[in-house]
Amino acid sequence: MTGPTTSPPGPVAGPGSGLAARVVVPDRGVDIDLRVAPGETVALLGPNGAGKSTVLETVAGVLRPDGGRVALDGRELAGRAWVPAHDRQVAMLAQDPLLFPHLTVLDNVAFGPRSAGVRRGTARERARHWLAEVDADALADRRPGDLSGGQAQRVAVARALAAMPRLLLLDEPMAALDVGATPALRQMLRRVLAERTVLLVTHDVLDTLLLADRVVVVEGGRVVEEGPTAEVLRRPRSAFAARIAGLNMVTGRWDDGVRSPDGLHVHGMVAGPPPGPGQEAVAVFAPHAVAVFATAPGGSPRNSLPVVVTDLQPLGDRVRVRAGDLAADVTAHAVADLDLVPGRAVTFSVKATEVSVYRT
Repeated sequence: MTGPTTSPPGPVAGPGSGLAARVVVPDRGVDIDLRVAPGETVALLGPNGAGKSTVLETVAGVLRPDGGRVALDGRELAGRAWVPAHDRQVAMLAQDPLLFPHLTVLDNVAFGPRSAGVRRGTARERARHWLAEVDADALADRRPGDLSGGQAQRVAVARALAAMPRLLLLDEPMAALDVGATPALRQMLRRVLAERTVLLVTHDVLDTLLLADRVVVVEGGRVVEEGPTAEVLRRPRSAFAARIAGLNMVTGRWDDGVRSPDGLHVHGMVAGPPPGPGQEAVAVFAPHAVAVFATAPGGSPRNSLPVVVTDLQPLGDRVRVRAGDLAADVTAHAVADLDLVPGRAVTFSVKATEVSVYRT
């Protein structure tokens, strides 16, 4: 591992100011700076390898970074000082609940308070409270091996909260659950996480929409976009945010439309201040607004985009036709009529009224 970076650390947050983290790990190509205000849930989004796990590991005290600084409510956890994981008042909830198999559910939840020196009776009382909060009080006397995946994850949430953490880290907590268990757990999390300081890593747009107040998008070890959840998902400025929002995005420079480096020229309705000539801009439109043609439609060529089909994915009663980073949702009849298969050259067409354009 390389030596510590010479770049100045980020400022330490003041008392009650939530999480302030600058994580610098050159060997992983990571230099990420983010903040989580008290009582705020921030979703950390990005493709695999973008640096999300490095941030979580550093904040949790599992990884010691080469540079930067981590502070929680004004207390420095990493930087000039190094606070071990058990003394950080940070709890992490991952895909695997990691419950102790030899303990009952009640004793699993009471484990955190007991480890902090709380008396057994008080710790169990606290455990019962949190089991009730996550609708799992009826499971108190069971062993983890007798629980379903959704039940085990509820117990893991109760165990994390019973430790009374100042910060809760959620690392894709619902990724391993079956479809039937996920909605109820998501609603439970929405309720118990209210007014808590939370950093959430997820690839699920519903997790992001329902749980997060704000979004930070990282790519290549850097923050590329951040803002209120609804704003980022409605008007993404990064490719990953557009993908997780289920939108097409074409980036380029303004030339009476957005002209991409690979030659696409997309016209649309300008939102906000109009871009100037040559200024960077993005065009965003939904896959369901895209029509697919075997050849370019006649008449005006505006927003007729020549593409090559790369993949077909079932999507309920529709089929998503992917062409690189772009997608169109069509019927199964259209797939058959147009003989849509990977490698086939087609034209995507979208009305300008269905496209939102804004400068970056």
